[in-house]
Amino acid sequence: MPLSVPQMTSRLTFRQLQVFKAVYERQSYSKAGDELGLTQPAVSSQIRQLEQAIGQPLFEYVGRRLFCTAAGERLASSIHTIFTELGHLQTDLAALQGAVAGELKLVAVNTAQYVVPYLLRAFLNLHPQVSVSVKVVNRATALQRLNDNSDDLVVMGMVPVDRPLMSLPFLDNEFVPVVPPEHPLLASHDLPAQLFLDSGLLIREPGSGSRLALEQHCQQQRLRILPSMELGSNDAVKHAVIAGLGVAVLPKLSILPELELGTLIAPSVNGFPLRRSFCVVHPQGKHPTPAMQAFLDYVQQNIKQFERYFINRATMSLVE
Repeated sequence: MPLSVPQMTSRLTFRQLQVFKAVYERQSYSKAGDELGLTQPAVSSQIRQLEQAIGQPLFEYVGRRLFCTAAGERLASSIHTIFTELGHLQTDLAALQGAVAGELKLVAVNTAQYVVPYLLRAFLNLHPQVSVSVKVVNRATALQRLNDNSDDLVVMGMVPVDRPLMSLPFLDNEFVPVVPPEHPLLASHDLPAQLFLDSGLLIREPGSGSRLALEQHCQQQRLRILPSMELGSNDAVKHAVIAGLGVAVLPKLSILPELELGTLIAPSVNGFPLRRSFCVVHPQGKHPTPAMQAFLDYVQQNIKQFERYFINRATMSLVE
């Protein structure tokens, strides 16, 4: 016999619903535990209590894979509604007090992950009731998430011009050629760009914004690219250069510590560095939430401060 509403509310807790939501989204008890700071047994216990309250199994294993039951899918839909309404309640209560609150879902392309934390520091001091989540993805995934309207804002460079997007440029994204210390190319001054590119170029995978920026630059300058190796992240490219596997063109903000330590050297190469802009992007027709609008306003009002801060960091790396 189905439970009445009073019976259900007396048996359910928000913690159980939160744990269920994490397991459902992560499709894993252990990953849900990592997200919530719980052990796997604690997650299992919460799910068992929830199943006892509901009176039906919510998850099942087929082989080693975790699947959601029909009852679990129905519960997931209701939980999404409940937590969405709680978010609206938080936003409305904060607005009544003259504050900005709610969730802000950001996506950052790999290159922008070195910038976003510095944007958030002062923003969260201004708006401590805003809850921020940040996902780091490559450019192809960021574009797909923009197309699906999965997030509030995307921080990226190389914004496509053939899509209905709103874009707020806020910081130069400088790409510099790098080699390991004592590389033979360092004996030359004003290196020809083609000579540098032909010296074992390490490059990101197709779909990466860093790769696209370099490809477009080389196409405009009639330069040839013959990669010696493709790698899946800027960090992987950076460490491959340090290991002596080749040369690369990398976002300067991602290698400031290595430039300071001298484990990477930025030689003078004709036609470089190349410059693009970091931008905050969202679909043109998207209606901004209060938290989203507050972040856009904050970035717009502090562009000069961001420029000064990152120019100072880059200058210090070269001086030291």
